Amino acid sequence: MHQPLDPESFRQGMARLGAAVSIVTTDGPAGRSGLTVTAVCSVTADPPMLLVCVNRTSRSFDVMQRNGNLAVNVLRSCHETLAGRFSSSSLSQDERFALAEWETHATGAPVLSDALVSFDCRIVRSVAVGSHSVLYCAIQRVVIHDEEDGLYYFSRNFRRLTPEDPALPA
Repeated sequence: MHQPLDPESFRQGMARLGAAVSIVTTDGPAGRSGLTVTAVCSVTADPPMLLVCVNRTSRSFDVMQRNGNLAVNVLRSCHETLAGRFSSSSLSQDERFALAEWETHATGAPVLSDALVSFDCRIVRSVAVGSHSVLYCAIQRVVIHDEEDGLYYFSRNFRRLTPEDPALPA
């Protein structure tokens, strides 16, 4: 007989799935907000679209939904402290945003000035699945910087990936 999957086993397994760390931001009539996420994925190149999974209990979720925009700011290794601050419930949104320099582009969502890459997006669809919503986002602009070092999350810790890291043999 098939046993239901234990949620802790799922969490343990997902801890082994490394992912790039991003700060997802929004600004507009509902206010400015942001949070740290690892659940970002490309959907299609034509039209350019990505998805972001956000817990619906997050302070930022409703703000993003009402603003209809977001920016996915993929972090560099030097942004580890910033990632921690945007995932902390002890800081206000103003305190979080005061820790870095931001720009705005097509949608008005805050774009991190020195991110590895930023995707400025309009939310075109939201699908509720369990505790989260999958936000489908049409990319309006991509800002790419020349840096190649990234911040990743693996085994419940931040990890740095740099061009000096040895590549696996082919």
